[in-house]
Amino acid sequence: MAPSYLPTQQLEQFKQRYTKSETKIYQYLITHLEQVIYQSLTELSEQTGVAEATTLRFFKKIGYQGFQAFKLALAKEQTTETHASDDYVRHVHDNMIDVIQKSLHLVDRNTLEEVIDVIDAKTDVTVFAIGASAIAALDLQNRLMRIGKNITVITDSHTQIMRATSATNATVVIAISISGSTKEIIETTQIAKAKGATIIALTSYLKSPLTKHSDYVLLSNAKESPLDRGSLTAKVAQLYLIDLICTGITIKNQKQAERIKHEITENTTNKIY
Repeated sequence: MAPSYLPTQQLEQFKQRYTKSETKIYQYLITHLEQVIYQSLTELSEQTGVAEATTLRFFKKIGYQGFQAFKLALAKEQTTETHASDDYVRHVHDNMIDVIQKSLHLVDRNTLEEVIDVIDAKTDVTVFAIGASAIAALDLQNRLMRIGKNITVITDSHTQIMRATSATNATVVIAISISGSTKEIIETTQIAKAKGATIIALTSYLKSPLTKHSDYVLLSNAKESPLDRGSLTAKVAQLYLIDLICTGITIKNQKQAERIKHEITENTTNKIY
């Protein structure tokens, strides 16, 4: 059952019972309330200098199931009503432009080229994604299929476990997760990693459980509030990374890509009136 007090009130309720480490967490939270909802547990732990396990116990101590539950409650507390007079058309436009511009500066060109080379060289490429990230994963599959590169997208967590268990050192797993903290994705990539697979993470959090055991990390600027998960802006950021990967692979295989695209066009022409 969720606490009856607001998160900021709940923090104060337990103030006299905090240990030294918990006091560090408390002090950071009350001075960074607006930023905290966009941080991962790993980032919070690093900022406070307190171990992740201790940080998780802190949130349970004050009545929450974990950090994500606290962030959700905090986001609700901070929510302000959007008025009809707001220029939402301009707002959406500006957000789209902003997320792509910021993602551009986050992409490490060397890592991008390495990721392109790895995917291009392997025939056993699988994508793990769940929820809204599955939309981006299917777009990646569609884009690569059009240039003759076949990959498998798995969005069911149980099937991901089976696929991860059968991975080898010839397998590449592309894990797509905005937060880098989705439990199912973490578990399945860990299994695949233990089997020798190469892990590529597409995420917005450099410091997260997913990136800890990834071989390559491509970052986008799409940190979400718990109330905005699955936002179009986040999808645009993911699709930007996917477009970079697919364009790079297309350039490396230009002749084959052109041939496959022409054949697909010819074979699908009679499907359009």
